[in-house]
Amino acid sequence: MDDGSTLRLTGRGAVGARGGGAGDLYVRLRVNADARFERKGDDLLHRLEVPVTQAALGAQVTIDTPDGTETLDIPGGTQPGRLFKIRGKGVPHLNGRGRGDLLVVAEVMVPTKLDEESEQLLRELAEQRGEEVAPPAEGFMSRIRSAFS
Repeated sequence: MDDGSTLRLTGRGAVGARGGGAGDLYVRLRVNADARFERKGDDLLHRLEVPVTQAALGAQVTIDTPDGTETLDIPGGTQPGRLFKIRGKGVPHLNGRGRGDLLVVAEVMVPTKLDEESEQLLRELAEQRGEEVAPPAEGFMSRIRSAFS
């Protein structure tokens, strides 16, 4: 059911005047949101944070579903925004059998701070691949040393 849907319960309302039959009861539903999922009709959308190393090299990750956890294979070379579909793990169809799908969007997380060793490794990788990168930022101590040189 969607938020704001109305459910009609026939014959469950108040009894009519002078012994009349029971009326209908209308229930307006409020569905609480789940921080892990965004609803898209009968499908659920889940944003999965994938470290850049896992996106580049591939990995198996465990993700939450409404029914528990599932293992998802992240292939090497996964690009930001890649959509993975896990069939039948969404919302049950209201009128009929089956369920929607769980759509998992890979959000590749690029590190914002690197230690010296990690930065050097990335620079070596860029050099091997022939990619130009910004020169290393000079730290405070290296600027003082260069001032006295």
